[in-house]
Amino acid sequence: MKKLIVVILVLLFSVVGLKAQLIEQAKPIVNAEVVFNEENGIVAVEGEHFYKQTNTEIRQWFITSKGKVPEVKPDPDGEHIDGASGNAYIEILPDTRTTHSCKLYKFEEANEETFKLVNFTDLPGKVAVLHYKVKINKSGRYYVWVRIFSTGSEDNGVHVGLDGAWPENGKRMQWCEGKNSWTWESKQRTEKEHCGVPKQIFLDIPKAGIHDIQFSMREDGFEIDKFILANDINYVPQGKGPACKLYKSQLLRAFEKVLKADTSGH
Repeated sequence: MKKLIVVILVLLFSVVGLKAQLIEQAKPIVNAEVVFNEENGIVAVEGEHFYKQTNTEIRQWFITSKGKVPEVKPDPDGEHIDGASGNAYIEILPDTRTTHSCKLYKFEEANEETFKLVNFTDLPGKVAVLHYKVKINKSGRYYVWVRIFSTGSEDNGVHVGLDGAWPENGKRMQWCEGKNSWTWESKQRTEKEHCGVPKQIFLDIPKAGIHDIQFSMREDGFEIDKFILANDINYVPQGKGPACKLYKSQLLRAFEKVLKADTSGH
């Protein structure tokens, strides 16, 4: 009887510990006082530096870093920390739709039975919304670039918004090229061009000042490393992109770098 009680207690503490870890990996590591600064027409932000996430009843974004891989299942493609800017990235989990043959559950068609199963939505701002603070010094049109890791055909779409609004040119960001590697892109999926049209993903920011940049789920399993707003239509980021510049406050935490010699998978 004592042994049984011990086993039950161990399992209970394991479940509680795992739940606490998952809550921690979905929590912001910065607060709303952390504001990223636009300089010379460019503002860069690490994906993991969101100050809050909302609409998380169905899916959440989880931070992955060395030694801290979320134990959320299913997540069939594993972790991709190597090569991530800032040594961390975020992913929408769980990831239940990895190929076109997997069952599609649309938010816009969900009922009480299928609500928790939703793995796709063409409606921006409805599921798993990230929030970032940026200081724009020069108003105007900013083209949105995002560095992502995609392994298939159903983890390569997201929506971007501004100050709680979701403009048409922020909907359906799409990636087709650069599979199985960290890849920059700025294309919008259209009815005619499913792999996306360049230079159609942008945010028109009418006033200088502090703004809220948001990303929301289109497909689960989507992974973000970093994003950039650039007011030059011909700008194309290289490598891991430019350094992030802070306008206000400071980052309180850095992630440990993953060495290429580390083959442990953590």
